[in-house]
Amino acid sequence: MDEIDRFEHAYRMNQQSSQSPPGETARLVISPLSNAIDARAFKELNEEWISKLFSLEDADRLILGDPQVEIIDKGGQVLLARVDGVVVGCVALVTAGNGVFELSKMTVSPALRGRGLGRAIVLAAVGKARELGASTLFLGSSTKLANAVRLYESVGFRHVPLDELGPLPYRRADVFMKYEL
Repeated sequence: MDEIDRFEHAYRMNQQSSQSPPGETARLVISPLSNAIDARAFKELNEEWISKLFSLEDADRLILGDPQVEIIDKGGQVLLARVDGVVVGCVALVTAGNGVFELSKMTVSPALRGRGLGRAIVLAAVGKARELGASTLFLGSSTKLANAVRLYESVGFRHVPLDELGPLPYRRADVFMKYEL
C-alpha cells in the first residue's frame, strides 16, 4: 500500500465528517476535474484563499476562468479532493513542457485545514505527475503560507532560487521550490 492509499485508509478509519451519520467515517476521494461544476468548485476554493491573503492576478483569472482549456487541454491536470462527495480541496498540475510541471492552486477548505487533507492532495498530485510522465515539479508559494511551505518541504520539495525555475506569473510568490521525480 503506497503512502496515498495508507493516508486515505487512515483518514476513513479515524475522521468524522459533519455529513456522515454518527458512527460512520468520512470518505476522502481525490479525482480529476471532469465537468463545469468541478471547474466552479476549483475556481471558488482558489478565489477564496487568494482574495483573503493577496489579490487575484491576471494569471489566476486566466487559469481559474477555464481550467479545461488552460490546464487540462495543454496536458496538465486538476485534482479535486472530496469528502462525502463535497469538494474540499484541489491542486493543479500545469505543464511547462519537457516533463516539467508546476504544482499550482493547491488549497483545502478553511474549516478542514490541519487534518492532513493537504498532504493527501499533494501526494496525489505527485502520483498523477508521475503518470503524466513528469520528471520535475516546481512551485511558487509565499512566506505568508508558512503551513503550506512546511507541507511541501515535508513531502520532499526543496527550496531553489527563482532563476532555477524561470519567471513565474505571480507577484505574491517569494518562495520557490522544486521536486525531482
